[in-house]
Amino acid sequence: MAVSNKEIATERDLAVGEPEAVNHAREALEAGEPWHRALLSAMGLWTLPYEVHQGRQFNYLIAGEAFDWLLLAERLCLSLDEAIPPDHRERLLFHGKLPEEVGDEEFRDLLGANKFRGYLNFWYGVVVEEALQLAVEEDVRKRQIARCYPDSEDLIEEAYQHLYGETRTELLADFRHREGLGQEGPLSLANLKEFTYGLHKLRLEKWDPARVASDTQRGIRKLRQLEQAAGLVK
Repeated sequence: MAVSNKEIATERDLAVGEPEAVNHAREALEAGEPWHRALLSAMGLWTLPYEVHQGRQFNYLIAGEAFDWLLLAERLCLSLDEAIPPDHRERLLFHGKLPEEVGDEEFRDLLGANKFRGYLNFWYGVVVEEALQLAVEEDVRKRQIARCYPDSEDLIEEAYQHLYGETRTELLADFRHREGLGQEGPLSLANLKEFTYGLHKLRLEKWDPARVASDTQRGIRKLRQLEQAAGLVK
């Protein structure tokens, strides 16, 4: 009996232990589904909070509540690479942009309610928080230059003091101690995301709601400026 290429591919994938979400995405692609919708629907079916794949540790859930959807997108791209144009893949993984607009309602439906909440936690708690840090650091630097003071790393410390009530050095030392990471050596990208998300939660706890909302909007405006400068939005 003849065996189709689809059946061969499915058997091969199951043999090497690919998650069912990956097989679902491949079947959707073979049925003509656009790659980004196949990718998002696979995310909705994904069940692993972390895994080791190709010798690399992937942690998709930060603090049990922030869903790092771009890290999962990167993982899925490793299995679906041939189906995704290189320029589209780069735009997704480096800038978080899909090839065409997907509305919030459709995005939520494809991810599912729980993952969509986790996605929002990640967007506000990591992406927007990093943009807010940059905005405050730039303002501190402008004031420093206006006073004819030299540029220095102390400006970052001052920016963190303004946002979180402590310097970055103090906050980072506390994070390293809490996570058992030691006080020397560089942090992994996963650790840095956890650090940023923890700072976001600290800011929510520390300041009154009006200031939190104002600072968050400031971060969103900075993020939009960065996207416009990169030509990602009009």
